[in-house]
Amino acid sequence: MEFEQIDPAAGGDGLTRLHAISTAYEKPGPTTSLRLFTARIEDGYGGGSDELAEAWVARVDGEVVGGHFVQCPVMDNTHLASALLAVRPDLLRRGFGGALLDHAIGRARAHGRELLITEASADGPGTAFAKARGFTPASTESRYVLDLDAADLSRLELMRAEAAAHARDYTLERWTGPADAELLDDMALLMAGMNDEPVGDLDLRERRWTAERVRAMEERGARSGLQRYTTVARHTATGEPAGLTQLVVDAGSGDGWALQGATCVLRPHRGRRLGLVLKLANLAWFHGCAPSVNRVITWNAAGNPHMIAINEAIGFRTFDTWHQWQLAI
Repeated sequence: MEFEQIDPAAGGDGLTRLHAISTAYEKPGPTTSLRLFTARIEDGYGGGSDELAEAWVARVDGEVVGGHFVQCPVMDNTHLASALLAVRPDLLRRGFGGALLDHAIGRARAHGRELLITEASADGPGTAFAKARGFTPASTESRYVLDLDAADLSRLELMRAEAAAHARDYTLERWTGPADAELLDDMALLMAGMNDEPVGDLDLRERRWTAERVRAMEERGARSGLQRYTTVARHTATGEPAGLTQLVVDAGSGDGWALQGATCVLRPHRGRRLGLVLKLANLAWFHGCAPSVNRVITWNAAGNPHMIAINEAIGFRTFDTWHQWQLAI
């Protein structure tokens, strides 16, 4: 077996074949476009200047049998790397996954990392593989899907109006694409609120958000084809930012899916049903802007019953469950 690092700027069959293998495991959920896949190899999943990312393919007799993607944060959580492995579905259980993992561990160690994190579908082959290789289960998340074609939009509008009665002291702002310069400090404050999200036993530290970090993330995301729809709640009397929600579309995919991005309400403003108001307002606006997108998928940690309850009230239904695993390296 030979390993070959992918040069995303050069393209080539290694890139396209690893993309095809990876997207085979994403179905029946949303699939990542080649444009976005390439950008993630260049910039990591965050799409900013805060991650080092690289991808490798494994070849046997010149044929790509699988590959891996390794991502290393460089601004915080510098003790860890995350890795995603993919073996061609028709070549499972032939030892290729173990060889890919060994190589990914070597790359993580080369970047000075002490912990490797990965994820696997609860119903897929990755769970048994992670157990066999000594990974420890650290967190569980489920994906939930909202079918906009089947949703009762009048019911959702009534729900939004009822929730808004508890949040009369707040006004909503919305925009598409990257935030304007005067909003970046507020966005950094709101993104820092995501540090309250439960992570189970994962050895994750808080991310430090700055205006510059937000700008880099959003601008690189836009260049990779991500269309972002943002709604922010602001306390009317003080002008303070209070909450945030985003929906994101991979424009290159064209498969009718949107991803629920960041959603948070800052601690001083909780208890006023702002999370529900934000999500419903953003959904209604988004549906008018992008009527061809008919499904929204979101991730929720098992340890976040409040957000799960909000999503289920809106009409999201369980799609599948994933486990995060970690291994000291």
